[in-house]
Amino acid sequence: MKHPFFIFIFLISLGISAQQQDKVDFIHGKVDIKIDPMDETITGSVTYKMNALQKVDTVFFDAQNMNLIEVKVNNRKVKANNDGKRIVVQKRFKANKSYTLELKYVANPKQTVYFLGWRDDVLGNEQVWTQGQGKYTSHWLPSFDDMTEKVAYDLDISFDNKYEVIANGALIGTKNIDGLKKWSFNMDKPMSSYLLAFAIGDYHKTEIASNTGIPIGLYYYPNDSAMVEPTYRYTKEIFDFFEMEIGVAYPWQNYKQIPVRDFLYAGMENTGTTIFSDSYVMDSTAFKDRNYVNVNAHEMAHQWFGNLVTEVDASSHWLHEGFATYYALLAEKELFGKEYYYWKLYESAIQLQESSQENLGEALNDPKAGSLTFYEKGAWALHILREQIGEEGFKKGIQQYLTKYKFKNVTIDNFIGVMELVNGTDLEPFRNRWLENREFLFAEAKISLARESEDLKIFFELQKELMTSSVDNESIIKTYWKDTNSDKLKAKIIGSYYKSLSQDFIGEILACKNVIIRQALAASLGQLSQELKSEYESLLDDGSYITKEHMLYKLWINYPNSREIYLNKTKNTLGFSNKNIRLLWLTLALLTKDYEPNNTNVYYLELNGYTSPENSYEVRQGAFQFLHELIGFSDQNLLDLINATQHHSWQFKKYARTLLDQLLEKKEYMERIDRLKVKLNEEELRYISNKLISE
Repeated sequence: MKHPFFIFIFLISLGISAQQQDKVDFIHGKVDIKIDPMDETITGSVTYKMNALQKVDTVFFDAQNMNLIEVKVNNRKVKANNDGKRIVVQKRFKANKSYTLELKYVANPKQTVYFLGWRDDVLGNEQVWTQGQGKYTSHWLPSFDDMTEKVAYDLDISFDNKYEVIANGALIGTKNIDGLKKWSFNMDKPMSSYLLAFAIGDYHKTEIASNTGIPIGLYYYPNDSAMVEPTYRYTKEIFDFFEMEIGVAYPWQNYKQIPVRDFLYAGMENTGTTIFSDSYVMDSTAFKDRNYVNVNAHEMAHQWFGNLVTEVDASSHWLHEGFATYYALLAEKELFGKEYYYWKLYESAIQLQESSQENLGEALNDPKAGSLTFYEKGAWALHILREQIGEEGFKKGIQQYLTKYKFKNVTIDNFIGVMELVNGTDLEPFRNRWLENREFLFAEAKISLARESEDLKIFFELQKELMTSSVDNESIIKTYWKDTNSDKLKAKIIGSYYKSLSQDFIGEILACKNVIIRQALAASLGQLSQELKSEYESLLDDGSYITKEHMLYKLWINYPNSREIYLNKTKNTLGFSNKNIRLLWLTLALLTKDYEPNNTNVYYLELNGYTSPENSYEVRQGAFQFLHELIGFSDQNLLDLINATQHHSWQFKKYARTLLDQLLEKKEYMERIDRLKVKLNEEELRYISNKLISE
């Protein structure tokens, strides 16, 4: 039975946020931590400067599963209660007085801080990085799971000097202490604590500067120096465009971008310190297929929309994600032209329309809405708003909004209020139709697109004529095809109407050299004719990993007598960072009769090895898929799959658990997995044992 005193303290802690915490204002936080990657612990202290706005006798800090060592107020020890979720400091604080609160602690974070590569034999892949989306910094630092508490933080981080430590703010110095190196970072403006971040690993850096002199640090792995330019291509241009377009100076001291392995998302906009998935580290060929530009622009836009001005709660999440998505599109419009911009809007409109048709539409002020709503519908709302009030009024409103609420928290009402005031207009109809309406107004969106985009105007006319005309589809398509020079439009026509195209017309398309058009054709092709064999084979030479992947498989399937030729031609191609082409190549090499029989075991071991935890989860998942569908699993593959069921990435973990469930439906695999239990660690064994019992 719990002691009544602890029940009392627990009840106090539940209600303290509304009753007490608004009576104090935390101004500054000085963090000093030492990170042990082998024990996965963080030991340190944080000293907060606080102003008591009213008399109060309790303050709290969110702190998940921390061992609290000591608490001091103005350098004197005080009592504090630690219930595993919050540290409640009991002290009579006088109104209009300033205090310092120091907390010493040890954290063993089960999330938010990720330790990779410290227990394998691969040198150089060791990393520690954070992902504090929303409110999770309290897993490694006593802080605030509340976006409305903004603090100027300084970070001191002690670690092995063989590695690079990167964190928010300006690096003001380093020094060696007790065999470790201490990096000291300064932030001169307040921010929500969920935006605190650090990344540690084997990194090199290229530094550039914006037109206004802001230092921009571009980090990369030592072996990836040749990929720096294509990965970070247009970074300076995006930065300079935002400062001009938004009309408010970049609010932080510097900007850094750091790739990490097995990141949970595409990227995260920590204050001045974007951490992103290293799957976006790429060469110039990959850049043509998919690149970092949109993610780069999205996370950079958040430095204004989300970091400078921050939502009060999730009901205003549109003010973060919709704005970052929209401004990223504007940056791409600046770089790649207006038709690029409108095609991307159209693609998102199709997704939103499908969601509405399935009765899954959501309002933008719904705190439980999904990413499609907050990101894509949010961007559409801003596109429509700009059209309604005009470009000049929109820009003035945005500038006034950011200036008025800088380093503060906002609601949708705050934003709408500023836009109405600046433009002298009533935006209630806009709010009702685009923010509070669950449905996506697809017809209105199409009118907007057709009015501004020549490509989409033509495409909509083509769609209508194909539905209403008695003329055969290919004749109609050919007319439109000849009348346009737009590669994007031609690629869309192929993707939408490939089945209406004759072999002769496909031959004409194959004669062109445009990578985008040929890529669309490669993705659409089904059965390949003998008449166009050499033309289809030419696609394997295109500078596109997507095209190469499609065509290696389709040529191998359709022309079995030429399989050796295709394999020899693509033998040394890896593809994207997920090794998409290499994994396909290894699988096809193993399935091709008499292909390099002396190397069969070598290729099998290589493919098998890609399921290992030493590889990124994208590579592992690709290897699992090919082995499951075509080759079969070795015992080591099964052990690797069980390991994957405990992975920190929820997407990969879900994939691994679903695949394991499928295997356990088969008696052979169930028996094999049962025999492998002796090789599992405690966490894996617990999971598998429960699975086997349930089966």
